[in-house]
Amino acid sequence: MADEEEIILSELSDDELVLQMHDDLYDGLKEEIEDGVNILISRGWTPYDTLTKALVAGMTIVGADFRDGILFVPEVLLAANAMKAGMHILKPLLIATGAPRMGKMVIGTVKGDIHDIGKNLVGMMMEGAGFEVRDLGINNSVEKYLEALETEKPDILGMSALLTTTMPYMKVVIDTMKEKGMREDYIILVGGAPLNEEFSKAIGADAYCRDAAVAVETAKQYIQRKHNALGV
Repeated sequence: MADEEEIILSELSDDELVLQMHDDLYDGLKEEIEDGVNILISRGWTPYDTLTKALVAGMTIVGADFRDGILFVPEVLLAANAMKAGMHILKPLLIATGAPRMGKMVIGTVKGDIHDIGKNLVGMMMEGAGFEVRDLGINNSVEKYLEALETEKPDILGMSALLTTTMPYMKVVIDTMKEKGMREDYIILVGGAPLNEEFSKAIGADAYCRDAAVAVETAKQYIQRKHNALGV
């Protein structure tokens, strides 16, 4: 069977290699992604082009199929893991070349809640879209969020909850930010199974994101608006 012949990545043209990397990301093939990244860089591709055309474009396909119910969480986690392996090679190169970035996000599950699969997925997909992400993990107090905002100076704060009992804590964080006069400095995105649009409006968040793919799309829109407002 011809289609079962092993594909030699280094023998592919740039265009073929990029398309193959999209397929390999989709299939969660970590080592192939690492090889692909190294080959493109060795051929003189900039780290930024490698990131956007091979990895981000590939994860966009994964995100769309996840949103449409074609792919499910385990497959997306595999794809995100492969993406991370590629990012691991590119990160120091991107920093060295001062490549533009989409923006920065601080994300964490709220106090009293220890669920993190959805949050991890959002973090990985955001990195996949070119954002810098600082993940605070689970069970975060107001103090911990504020401290991270102070030190990281992100564009976006993402909060996650999976329990109806911990959802209200998001309002505690937002109200504290308002009291300190810092609410307007950040885009606040919230997510988690029991949440909805009404709840997000009621607590004063900017948007509710029902899954990781929506979170990426929403984040991009808000960053664009922010840039437009600043005339950047």
